[in-house]
Amino acid sequence: MYQKNRPIAKSLNSLCLLLVLSLSLILSSCGNHQPPTSQMPGSSSTIVYENDATLGSGATAFFLVVDDSEEERTFTIHTDAESVGAALIECGIASGTEGPYGLYIDTVNGKTVNYETDHAYWAFYVNGEYAATGVSETPVEAGAEYALKVES
Repeated sequence: MYQKNRPIAKSLNSLCLLLVLSLSLILSSCGNHQPPTSQMPGSSSTIVYENDATLGSGATAFFLVVDDSEEERTFTIHTDAESVGAALIECGIASGTEGPYGLYIDTVNGKTVNYETDHAYWAFYVNGEYAATGVSETPVEAGAEYALKVES
């Protein structure tokens, strides 16, 4: 009887080994892909993407202009996210905190501004016009140009 169950145990061991190897391969391919970094003056973060960088992945592409009051950079963002805010967070170019009016962006492309200390904030524009909605409520539109500019 022991001999009859041996092929089953051998198959189970092979299956477990295959599963472990597959998981290892998947996890190593996800990896820690770090964005290019450099230090920006006055910034509490070091993540900085170069001008004309393409970020993210997804079926919908839009343009993002970032004007940090020292330099203006343009990016192409690819996403499947529904809102601009979700797309910016997803690709790592912006961060902030959720508040009663949605996402309040405090850091974009490595530059952090704080209204309490800097008397400045990241203003949000849609196709050249000051946005009527926040980034969390603005739906992603293919080919649109969104901008985040430091203003005081």
